[in-house]
Amino acid sequence: MAKEIFMPKLSSTMQIGTILQWFKEEGETVEVGEPLFEIMTDKINIEVDSYEEGTLLKRYFEEDDEVPINHVVGYIGDVGEGIPESPPGESGVSGKQTSSETPIEQLQAETSEQAFEQTEKVRATPAARRIAKEKEVSLNEIRGSGPNGRIQQVDVEKFEIPAATISSRATPLAEKVAIAEGVELQDIKGSGPRGKIYRADVESAKAAIDVPEILPTKRMKMTGIRKAVADRMLHSKSVAPHVTLNSEIDMTEVVAMRKKLLVPVEKQTGYRISYTEIILKATAHALKRHPNINISLEGNEIVYHDTINVGLAVALEDGLLVPVIKDADRKGFAELTVACKTAGQAAKESKLKPDEMSGGTFTISNLGMYAVDTFNPVINQPESAILGIGRIHDKPVGWEGQIVLRPMMGVGLSFDHRVIDGAPAAAFLTELKGILENPLELLM
Repeated sequence: MAKEIFMPKLSSTMQIGTILQWFKEEGETVEVGEPLFEIMTDKINIEVDSYEEGTLLKRYFEEDDEVPINHVVGYIGDVGEGIPESPPGESGVSGKQTSSETPIEQLQAETSEQAFEQTEKVRATPAARRIAKEKEVSLNEIRGSGPNGRIQQVDVEKFEIPAATISSRATPLAEKVAIAEGVELQDIKGSGPRGKIYRADVESAKAAIDVPEILPTKRMKMTGIRKAVADRMLHSKSVAPHVTLNSEIDMTEVVAMRKKLLVPVEKQTGYRISYTEIILKATAHALKRHPNINISLEGNEIVYHDTINVGLAVALEDGLLVPVIKDADRKGFAELTVACKTAGQAAKESKLKPDEMSGGTFTISNLGMYAVDTFNPVINQPESAILGIGRIHDKPVGWEGQIVLRPMMGVGLSFDHRVIDGAPAAAFLTELKGILENPLELLM
């Protein structure tokens, strides 16, 4: 009996998954544990392995299709088994059955309708398909530059229709006018049947040559990580009354300590320690001394966490991910450096596993690499506080009765005023400031 392939649910917030690519074609053999297809969730990209063995009988969805969790995306079984012709949804019982007496060879007969289906199954992005349809170009004629030969929008735009094909689509008078006016036929979209080019099309194209091109307004559907971030930020701002405290920290001693740690940490780990790891270590120390900040609100209960798991916001092209550094207070600088660097790289490559982004009790968002002095970050629910880090830059400050330049860093602590009051938040921020201005205690 044919076995259903489902869109898996990989996180508590996942509702749909986007198919990025299939690793198997219909009719190919599949082994247990073999990668079957890759999906993008609201948090990560991940390969889905097969739990069955047999032949891939059906793929109901292709690249860039969004599928609700637990819906059937295909079937694995023996060649010739009956399966629904259309996606059966969750139940797996609806949909018209394909006769079990119809062999695969008959399904692959070279009819004109099936030739069109083969064109539809060429690996291509939705934008590439749309433009190919507008240009009346067969995708089979185009060589894709994307992963696994996938046809991108730019491939279709660069594809030149053979001159003989274009000429055959133009009337003799249109060809004559085009030559006289110096207009290339391949630049003209015909208004006649199947793109037939008439004299009026050539004249319209000539009139538009000197008109500046007006680019259409770009619209893009908000999906995947971008939509997940939007939903989470809206939820956080809607349910939690945010209050932000700002402070400045003198980083003179941290700058000096980092210089001394650079060589030994890199020699031990292969990575250069950054200010992020030092700030994260100091934050974990401060949270240990102020457990009333390391909390979450679950229903009507305040949960005081017995572990300090610090999330590290990592910016991506279409959103951000927050890998979690578990037991941050128990790790030394070398271990923290490895953990932060590998987690950040995995986030940028969309290779984080769900458990690597769960269990956070506090988050740090560092914009110190930009010209940002301080900002008010949005709390990463269900946590109750988040620390925003600004840049370190020299500023004139009063020091021992004189005005001197010191490397100062602005910070912003946003907290949920339902469970954290201003005084405890201020005490935590003051503790953190004290640790960073006298960081030698972090080595003890």
